[in-house]
Parts: sequence; C-alpha cells; structure tokens
Amino acid sequence: MKRVLVLLAALAALAAPVAAVAHPLGNFTTNRYSEISASGDRLFVLYVLDLAEIPTVQARGELRRLGRDRYGSELAARLARRVSLSVDGEARPLRPLRHRLAFPPGVGGLVTTRLEVVYDAGSIPEEAAGIAYTDGNFSGRLGWREIVIRSDAGARIADSTVPDDTVSERLRVYPKDSLESPLEVTRARASVEPGDGAPVVPAFGAAANAPVRVAPRVDSGFASLISRDDVGPGIYLLSLAVAMFWGAAHAFSPGHGKSIVGAYLVGSRSRPRHAFLLGGIVTVTHTLGVFALGLVTLALSEFIVPDELYPWLNLVAALLVVAVGVAVLRVRILDWFRRGPRREQGHRHSHEPHGHEHEGHGHDHAHPHEHEHPHEHEHPHDHGHGGHSHVPEPGSGLRGIVAVGVSGGLLPCPTALVVLLAAIQLHRVAYGMLLIVAFSVGLAAVITGIGLLAMSSRRVFRRMSFNGPVVRALPAVSAFVILGLGLVMTVRSIPKLL
Repeated sequence: MKRVLVLLAALAALAAPVAAVAHPLGNFTTNRYSEISASGDRLFVLYVLDLAEIPTVQARGELRRLGRDRYGSELAARLARRVSLSVDGEARPLRPLRHRLAFPPGVGGLVTTRLEVVYDAGSIPEEAAGIAYTDGNFSGRLGWREIVIRSDAGARIADSTVPDDTVSERLRVYPKDSLESPLEVTRARASVEPGDGAPVVPAFGAAANAPVRVAPRVDSGFASLISRDDVGPGIYLLSLAVAMFWGAAHAFSPGHGKSIVGAYLVGSRSRPRHAFLLGGIVTVTHTLGVFALGLVTLALSEFIVPDELYPWLNLVAALLVVAVGVAVLRVRILDWFRRGPRREQGHRHSHEPHGHEHEGHGHDHAHPHEHEHPHEHEHPHDHGHGGHSHVPEPGSGLRGIVAVGVSGGLLPCPTALVVLLAAIQLHRVAYGMLLIVAFSVGLAAVITGIGLLAMSSRRVFRRMSFNGPVVRALPAVSAFVILGLGLVMTVRSIPKLL
C-alpha cells in the first residue's frame, strides 16, 4: 500500500503544472515596449525588449561570442537604428544613456531575455511641437507591441494617439484578456510643450530578473519534466507516462484535425486498423516535426525564423485537408452517377431462397438466386445488400489516411520544441527525445480514440430503423464536412502570411 501511495505521489508531482514561469504570450514571442517621456525640456525614450525562450535560445551564440556587457550594448544600439523619432518633422537620433540586461527564468529550465534601455532624444522646442514615433524592430515577429507617451517636470502632452500609462507594467504583467490578441501599436503621435522643472531620466523599476507574471498554462507541466534534477530509472518511466498524459491533454486543445478524423472515418469504409494507422502517422509526423523545427531553430536561425514557419505549416495542413475533401467528394459523385438514384433505391438483393415459374417448364425450384443463369424474370424481386456500393471507398486506401494523419500532426506543439531545446542545453538529449515521442503517442492516442468512436457511431446508425437514408447520407455529408473544414482552415491561415 505504501508503494502505491508513493507512486501516486510521484505521478502527481510530475503531472502538476509548473505555473509562473512559462511566457504568457508563447515561447516564440518577441515583445516590445516604448515609453516616450517629455520631462522638463528634454525627451527620453525607455525601450524594453522581452524575448521568450525560443528567441533567447537563438541569440545564445551571439551572447557567448560577444559577452554579456558587449551584447547588451550592441543590441541597444541596434534597436535604436530601427526606431524613428521626429520633432516637427526633424529626425532625432537616440543616444543610449544606460541599459540593463537580465535573463529571467523561463519554462523547462530555459531562460528569457529582458533588455531595458534609456535613450536621450534631445531637447524640446520652446514652442509646442509635434512628435512622431515609429518602432520598426522585429517587424513581422509574433509578440506584444506597446507605446506610451507621458510627461513630468512641467512638460505637457496633448493630442496623443496612445495612452499615457502602460497596460502591461512595462512587459511584466500581461493582461489576461489580451493574451489571444496581443497589443500591436508601432506608431504614435502627440503634441508636446516643455516644462520648467529639472528633467528626470526614466528609471528601470523592479528587479530585472523577476519573471514575467503569467496565467497558469496547461502545457507547462510537460515542459517542467525535462528540468527536474531528481531523475532516476523509476522517475524516467513515470515521466514518460506523464508526458503521454500531457500529450493527450494537448490533443483536446483546438487543432490537430479531430473533427476531420471523425468525419473521414464515419464517411468511409474504414476499419479499426485504419484508426490505429492514422494514430501512428500522427505520432511520427508530430515527432519528426518537432525535431525538424528544433534543427531549424538551432542551425538555421539566421535564415529562417521558427515562428514564421507556423503560418506556412498551417496553410500546408489546410491544403491537405482540402485535397482529402475534394478526393472524397469526387468518389461520392462518381458513385452516385454510376448507381443513379433509382438503382440505389431499387437494386436491393434478398438472397432468400424463393420459388418461381419459368416459361417453358412448369416446375418450381427453390435455390439461392445468384444471377448466373441466363433466363429472364417477369416479376419484381428484392435484393437486400444493406445499401453497400460496389465502388471502392477512399477509406480503404492509404493515401487518404496518410493525408489526414499528416495534417493532424504537422503543427508541432511549441512546448514540445521547448522541451527539445532544454534537453540540448541540459545535455539530456536522449531523455528529451523520449519525452517528445511519449507526448506524441499521447496525442495520437486521443486521435485514434476519436476515430474508433466515429466508426462505432457509424455502426449504431446502421442498426437503427432509419438505416437507409441516414447511412446513405453519411458518406456525402462527411465529404462536405471535410472540404468545408479545409476551406475554413485555408481562409484562416492566409491572413497570417500577409
């Protein structure tokens, strides 16, 4: 009994999500904050850069090469070159006064990056002047973009297009209601007048190493497995079981083609082995996708940005689903034309023995009627095949199953990528790879279960009294569902590429 309790306690400890370290906006994000401060008769800009775990991993090589102090200085100068500040149309250069670089803890043993820089933008004209600010850093990257214009020491701000206070506490506390649609402000304008007080240089504020506050995240429990120090043989096995659990939990989040899998297997003549095959394809595709994206992140970061790959992967998965939907719908249409609506209703085979008279010989004979004798019948007869078609169903082939499985596993879970990168950094590569495989197996198990449930529902329909119309409609309905979902996925993925 004691061993069982210890095992349960270990499982609970491993499965418990570790909140308060995962970046709330995602592991790929590059977040920026600009605070233009009119203080007395001078202008200052406080710029904050917050890099999540994966961009930090990508910058690790440059950090090692330059060293911490030089890396911070060069990054501050690089940021200033992509920022435009003008006063009455006259461009103002930004001169770094001081900076602070820190690496707050992230998820899975990784760290994030926080750089704070104060720039001097020169004096404010004696008369009211218009200021215009544009942040061109990291354009096209995922993340939060916020601009604030404020004043103190007697200076006055009017007609500002942005607020005078931060809603994210300078990228330290992101509002929960904005996590799905991060703030995206890159331009600001205002009118400014100088004040009589002594200029005050903006202060950095709270400790730089304080982690960004986050809402609890479901997937952080999986990422925490790789960073645990108390790893023995028993814990290894428990960790793999927990990784499968988190993979299964992740499968219930939006995506991974659950509706498509159900519609495809309901509308085709698939068997249970097809559901298991589909789950295996999802496992392999997702695992290879994580490994490939990890290679891109580490080896090709100068040429390919991982977060820019996700919209393209979304589009590829959507087009695969559209192709499957078109192929299934084509088979349904061809099947309908071959049989025709009258043949479908009238061509029913009842293989019951029956007696009938043939012209020219007056005896009755009862035999299973198989249509292999040459005489003709003057009477109507009924053939009951349960409504099956002689046209091969697409579910009986591999191409449709492969396409549906690849579309379900093509998008790697960002947390799985974090686990891989953390495993490399902690020199636990084999352990990290096993965790990712286990995670993918858990993900695929849910997809397989949905497929089996879909096929069971199809058999239930066949046993019901309205067997004929419902079962005959399922293949056509499933084809339209697959095609419709693929088109919706395509429409949603295209704007992210623009």
